[in-house]
Amino acid sequence: MIRERVNRARKIQRERLAPFGLHANSQMQARHIRRFCKLDEKGDQLLEQVTDKLGLSARSFTRILKLARTIADLAKSEAIQTLHLAEAIQYRGLDRKLG
Repeated sequence: MIRERVNRARKIQRERLAPFGLHANSQMQARHIRRFCKLDEKGDQLLEQVTDKLGLSARSFTRILKLARTIADLAKSEAIQTLHLAEAIQYRGLDRKLG
């Protein structure tokens, strides 16, 4: 069941990014992120708060957005919802603790 979800998310990513010669969200550059990782107002506020509190670098900021996009793909969601963003931020926090 998990394999099916992952394969479905990978297919979504390949189809979305194929016109740009990319196959995964991790390969997105700034222009792709602006296009495919749009947040609603609550998401913008959450990411702004986290950026201020943790002092995230631009690289960390984009990595969170890419991960949130992947989480949304796994959930079969067209848009990145606040829940997806919060999960990505949580993983980033774990990454910082382990690193």
